[in-house]
Amino acid sequence: MNATNPSVAKTPLILCAADIAQHAGSAIETNCFSSAETDCFISPETDCACPVERPTFPSDSAVEESVAYHMPALHTDTLPGDYVLAFNPLGSAGVVVLDRAAWALLNRFRQPRRLTDAAGEDADLHRAARRLAELELIRRIDRPAGARRAAPQTLTAWLHVTNECNLRCDYCYVSKTPDAMDMARSRQAVDAVVRSALAHGFRRIKLKYAGGEATLNAPLLFATHQYARECAAKYGLALDGVLLSNGVALGSRLIRQIRDSGLRLMISLDGIGDVHDAHRRFVNGQGSFTHVARTLDRLAEHGVTPSISITLSRRNLAGLAATVEYVLDRGLPFALNFYRENDCSAGAADLAFQDDQIIAAMREAFAVIARRLPPYSLLGALIDLARLDTPHDRPCGVGHSYMVIDHRGGVAKCHMEIERTVTDVAAPNPLRLIRADAIGIQNVPVDEKEGCRTCTWRYWCAGGCPALTYRVTGRYDVKSPNCRIYQALFPEALRLEGMRALRYGSTNSSSNRVRRSRSSRITDRWIG
Repeated sequence: MNATNPSVAKTPLILCAADIAQHAGSAIETNCFSSAETDCFISPETDCACPVERPTFPSDSAVEESVAYHMPALHTDTLPGDYVLAFNPLGSAGVVVLDRAAWALLNRFRQPRRLTDAAGEDADLHRAARRLAELELIRRIDRPAGARRAAPQTLTAWLHVTNECNLRCDYCYVSKTPDAMDMARSRQAVDAVVRSALAHGFRRIKLKYAGGEATLNAPLLFATHQYARECAAKYGLALDGVLLSNGVALGSRLIRQIRDSGLRLMISLDGIGDVHDAHRRFVNGQGSFTHVARTLDRLAEHGVTPSISITLSRRNLAGLAATVEYVLDRGLPFALNFYRENDCSAGAADLAFQDDQIIAAMREAFAVIARRLPPYSLLGALIDLARLDTPHDRPCGVGHSYMVIDHRGGVAKCHMEIERTVTDVAAPNPLRLIRADAIGIQNVPVDEKEGCRTCTWRYWCAGGCPALTYRVTGRYDVKSPNCRIYQALFPEALRLEGMRALRYGSTNSSSNRVRRSRSSRITDRWIG
């Protein structure tokens, strides 16, 4: 495609991938995003403390006719059918797909000019130019470049309802005991979350019921969530609830309770057969895959679509592509997460992977996804803590919009530091004490991290998990040990999103193409 071609068709096609989403049975549970924000998006979630708002940085979408615009530094890629993917790393619109006419129009803004100067007298071109501005593919020259932070609206709390578990996963960071949260403590926990939410101006709360295996304390978790619903309604707060489970012992009765409670469900699945069992075994050493597969069948029978959390270590990388194929064939949303060494897993030396190993395995998985593209976006779920569905300056909410409450009522900053509590549920405002803590995990903004300040991708990985970075480097203010992995895979994840937009976006829609429509055949082939 010739970027300097002066010939611009009168009917540019502009597809914003974020506008192309379809409902699914439930939200993706990964480490970064919550369906509390919108019913339209499949939303990611895992057992982590990630930001939940979308977008974190508001778009400067007010279009001004009297000022000049220019094209900022964009990431671009060619797509099948003579289309171009355009992505502004400092914007919040995400992946945008352009046809030849829209690409030629965009290139008119390599030199600053007003919208009317670029479009001339053509009303269709003028509307297309305005759309480019709304999507931040062109920016006003009187506005500084850079993403802008919006205050989070959701306070997320991890409720550790039991320390007991029926599995002994090698990468788990919890030292198992038979101890569990009681009803009085669970109510105190909800009250503490609500107090902090109101004190800090949050509009919604999100509760993650976890352990151990949270379903081993099922009566308490359902009663707690009902109490949380009552409290949220009383104080005018929105409520989102997620149950994190290993999926090995969910019978039909329990599944119906989960469905009827309104809780979303995340299940851990690290592979097929022996690949899963290499990570996730019962106390007696037997593998758990057959039990999880049976649970997935039961969930389907009851109309419950869980999201799947896939944790990657060196042990299961070879089976990743088959695992992704398995969950896509079942229509299950999923998220890919990287193993993080912790005190409990430090003796399992064969879990750690090399950059080249995981990059190769992820590329094989991406090829599978390209052949089976789901209608919903996976950008918030494909690459561990990194999110390409919304820019953010911190990788998670630790120390700012996240709190962890253990079974005794202690309050910690991060579930991976659950044993180092900062305060307890009796405190008038536990979140204030978490924010003031200067000893535990420090969640430094990415612009303050050495090695990140000038990186194109800094608002998409936000410097990576601070706990991991500190464990490897002894510092919080440096780039992630996974930086090379992120930089290798980000362009390919964006490409998948562009392919999804082409497959499911309407190239004939009046909202995408001005008045005139033409059919275009989009090939499914993967271009690496």
